[in-house]
Amino acid sequence: MTDASENHVSSADGKVAVVIVAAGRGARAGQASGPKQYQPIGGYAVIAHTLDIFLAHPRTGEIVVAIHADDHEMFRQAAGANAERVTAVIGGATRQESVRLGLLALRGHAPGQVLIHDAVRPFVDADLIDRTIAAIGEREGALPALPVADTLKRESASGVVGETVSRSGLHAAQTPQGFPFWPILAAHEKAHHLGKMDFTDDAAIAEWAHIPVRIVPGSPDNVKLTWARDIAMADQRLTGERVRFPDIRTGNGYDVHAFEPGDHVTLCGVAIPHDKKLSGHSDADVGLHALTDALLATCGAGDIGTHFPPSDPQWKGAASRIFVEHAARLVRERGGRIANADITLICEAPRVGPHREAMTAALSQMLAISPERISIKATTNEKLGFIGREEGIAAIATASVVFPGEVPE
Repeated sequence: MTDASENHVSSADGKVAVVIVAAGRGARAGQASGPKQYQPIGGYAVIAHTLDIFLAHPRTGEIVVAIHADDHEMFRQAAGANAERVTAVIGGATRQESVRLGLLALRGHAPGQVLIHDAVRPFVDADLIDRTIAAIGEREGALPALPVADTLKRESASGVVGETVSRSGLHAAQTPQGFPFWPILAAHEKAHHLGKMDFTDDAAIAEWAHIPVRIVPGSPDNVKLTWARDIAMADQRLTGERVRFPDIRTGNGYDVHAFEPGDHVTLCGVAIPHDKKLSGHSDADVGLHALTDALLATCGAGDIGTHFPPSDPQWKGAASRIFVEHAARLVRERGGRIANADITLICEAPRVGPHREAMTAALSQMLAISPERISIKATTNEKLGFIGREEGIAAIATASVVFPGEVPE
C-alpha cells in the first residue's frame, strides 16, 4: 500500500510519467504475427508507433512499458533504439495488474502525474495528450472520451431487443487516461489488496476510489486495434500515407572551435583525453553543434544560436547533447523521421578512430536511430591552415529526414 504522505512528492523536472500497457496476448486479433501490439502496420510494429508519439512529446518524462514475460526479444526488436529510452517491466495476468506493476516501477521517480495508455492505440496524437495532461488536477484524473453516437439496445434473455438505452451522457472511454500519480497508485494497491481485479480501465478504479475523473474530448482517430481487421485497416491507412510523394530533406551544418589550455576535448558526446580543450560557451562539442544545425535546417527552424544563444548564461558549460536532442525533438514534432546523420571531424589531433564506436552509440541514443544510420569520419587538413597548425577543430554534418509527403493532385 502506498503511504498517503507520498502525495506531496513530485519529480523535479515536472515531466509527466507514462505507463504503456503491452502485456496482453490479443487473441481476438490472431496470432500469425504474434500479439497484436507487435504486428506490423505501415512497416513498423504497432507498439513502435505508440512509443514514437510519447517519446517525442515535450511534456512526457519516464516511460514504463509493461510487457509479457515471453516478449523481451520481441519488444526489443519492435522498439529498436527506443528500447533503450524506456523501462520494460513484466506485466501481470490482467490489464489491471500490468498497470499496477508499471506504476510501482515509477515510484522511485516520484512523478507528480502519470498517463496510462494502451499500446494498441497507435494513432494517439500530441493534441490529445496535451488535453489530457491539462485536465489532471491535484486530486482529479482526466479521461479522453467520445460521446456515444450509435443507438444502444439492450438484449433480452431470449435474444431479442429488450429495450432502447438512452445514449444521453454516455461516452466511449479512450486512453491515455491521466491521474495524479500517488492517488492512482494508492487506488491500484488498495484494489489489489482487497482482491478486486475486475476493473476494465483506470478511470473505473479511480471512480471506485472516489477520485474524480474529468472527461476531455477524445479523438475519433485514436482507435483501439482489437480485431485482425482493425490491424489490416491501420496498415492500409499508414501504407496509403507512405506511398505519397516522399518529402526527403537534407540539412547541412558547419562549426569550428579554437583550442585553449585544457586536458580533454568533447567530440560527438565523448570526452577524449588531450593536452588542449576546445573553447566555447557550452562544452564546445564541434561535431554536435554542426549536427544540431543540420537537423534544424531540415525543418526551417533556424540555427543553434536561435535556440541556444551564447549570450545566455544558462548554456555555459552545457552538454551539447541537449542541443541535438532538442533539434531531433523539433524534427519529430513536425512529423519528420531521421533517416541518417553523417559527421566529418577535421583535425590533426586527437585521434578519432579509437572513439568512433562510443561516439556512434552516443548519437544513436540522442537521435533514437540505429547505429547503422550514423556515420562518423575524421580527416586531417594536411598540416594546412589553422587546423593544420593545431589551433582548432572543424566539423561538417549532414542530416537526412523523411517528412510526410503530399498526395499528388
